[in-house]
Amino acid sequence: MQVSWQGVSEMAEGGGEEMTGASSATVFISYASQDALVANAIVEALEHDGIRCWIAPRDVKPGAQYAEAIVRAINEAKAVVLVMSASAGGSSHVGKEIERASSKRKAIIAFRVDAAPLNHALEYFLSESQWIDVKALEMPAALAKLREAVGYAPEASSQVSTSSHSVSHKRTPKQAIVAAVVIVAIVAAVASGLRLWGSNHRGAQAPVAVIADKSIAVLPFVDMSEKKDQEYFADGMAEEIIDLLAKIPGLKVIGRTSSFQFKGQAQDLRRIGTQLDVTYVLEGSVRKSGERLRVTAQLIDSRDGTHLLSQTYDRELSDVLKMQDEIADTLVRALQIEVSPEDIVPRSSLRNSEAYTLYLQGQHALDRFDQQGFEQAASYFHRALDLDPSFAVAASKLAATYMALGEFGFMLPTAAFEPARHSEELALKLDPNLADAHAGLGRIHGVYDWDWSAADRELKLAQTLAPNDARILFMAALQSLSTGDWDEALKRVNASLAQDPLNPSGYFVLFQAQIRLDRLAEAEAAIRRTLAISPTFSQARYSLGIVLLARGQPKAALAEMLREKNDAFRLGGSAMAYFALMRKADSDAALAQMLNSYANRHPFYIAEVYAFRRESDEAFKWLDRAFTQREASLEHIRGDAPIKSLEGDPRYRAFLKRMNFPE
Repeated sequence: MQVSWQGVSEMAEGGGEEMTGASSATVFISYASQDALVANAIVEALEHDGIRCWIAPRDVKPGAQYAEAIVRAINEAKAVVLVMSASAGGSSHVGKEIERASSKRKAIIAFRVDAAPLNHALEYFLSESQWIDVKALEMPAALAKLREAVGYAPEASSQVSTSSHSVSHKRTPKQAIVAAVVIVAIVAAVASGLRLWGSNHRGAQAPVAVIADKSIAVLPFVDMSEKKDQEYFADGMAEEIIDLLAKIPGLKVIGRTSSFQFKGQAQDLRRIGTQLDVTYVLEGSVRKSGERLRVTAQLIDSRDGTHLLSQTYDRELSDVLKMQDEIADTLVRALQIEVSPEDIVPRSSLRNSEAYTLYLQGQHALDRFDQQGFEQAASYFHRALDLDPSFAVAASKLAATYMALGEFGFMLPTAAFEPARHSEELALKLDPNLADAHAGLGRIHGVYDWDWSAADRELKLAQTLAPNDARILFMAALQSLSTGDWDEALKRVNASLAQDPLNPSGYFVLFQAQIRLDRLAEAEAAIRRTLAISPTFSQARYSLGIVLLARGQPKAALAEMLREKNDAFRLGGSAMAYFALMRKADSDAALAQMLNSYANRHPFYIAEVYAFRRESDEAFKWLDRAFTQREASLEHIRGDAPIKSLEGDPRYRAFLKRMNFPE
């Protein structure tokens, strides 16, 4: 039979209307089967006052349909009431329901009926909850306090409807028979083979229906640790699972940058699925306490909100890699994807738990994308490698950090790229098949060595090792952009954006390709998309100003240049826009400020200003300075819009030859 899940009390009253996921519920009641009498007393008291309740039978095996109903009811309830007792502490139903309610920031009211001590999990989840102690207040007073806690207003009770939405607390014999029949039917349906929804994470069954669209986004996991100080660990857990899933052929996995755009947002999963163009979404939570780790993962169909899988994993921290492998394996099975042994290679326990923790802290600092974050990340990765010299991924991340410091001008190129090279070579010595390290070494060969053929070899090898990795596709697009193969750059960046559709850097590279192909409208649309996703993206306002100058709109360009957050680009951009507006004195003043502050860090961008002003001798002087300093930004010289005035000068072709660019 097809069961329509709804509050048992409502079904017993014969209300007759179906609830889709308890959409009209106000209060969710969580209880152990031994406390059913107390739970029903709470329902009677609250519904008598017109407060909607949702309560499910406890004498059933938790299955997929049961899980979906429970999750939806909690998601849509305004408050959760826990019948707190010794029995509740040992109930798998209660543990999952309270953890779910806590992860969704629901108000939880603990209705305590005995003096039994809490287990550690419930103690944590109820640390900020309101408590009502029946033994101290006696039942009538406790129920009165509960009605007040969930928002009952006495003056409204006289207006309570007698419809099925506000039932009487007295049941007729006929209604009691209806309740019994409905509950028996529910139990029979659930017992007839519904998929397990428990914390037994081994041997989970895949959904019966064939899943056609194999696409998934892994959202940032929620930090459920007691001190709320494990955000870096929760982020790292989600990223590791993304990386594992990205290795599975036939599975479209949204890149981390796009998935993490939704961090801290309470958005509807169906909307997220639409924005990311995926069918399935994984959300989860992490609770780390000392060396113990609990992770909950829930796989959801974004088309209708159906929960396909909800599992909890408890491990020692040293087994976190095995846990990640197990989560990925479970997801692949749930999505009915065939994998070979090479797709998910089982990993061993951590060599050093502290080194892994430092690695995750380094990744978290690197994500800040500012000078202080880069410097902190380098410190964390160095310490991780000191504790575990075999940590290949930490070595590659250290290299990426040094490259960021060099490319953003926070370190001189030699001081940044040489240690980056050493770190990538170390990573590859430890793990010759580490795709990120091959891509990173390719980037060093290009932007620092100007050995474009070596760069191309490493990036192609990285793509072979990780063909679906959005980051590697992005770096390959940068390589094509530098060497002048702009159609290939367009192809590669679009492939990257297909995997990572909300990556503002991807649209920035798309802008770079389109403006070089003289597709100015498309270039403007791309850079505006960057700003729509990340309004403070460094160099985006400047780049919008550049394309507006190219389109003959100097006033609009100046307005954008002056809004640029990066001081160097704001000065350089405004110097160009003022010049286009024939305000040379203002242009000179902006350029003078740029020379005073950024001569050592950004000679290439100073050359851009002089080239735009058609002062060729000065432009080449600053290009020579950028060459001597091996400034990473020189990779953008081919087809660069402000530099275009130099392209007819013989010195320009000679300069490209000095940089070893292919003809």
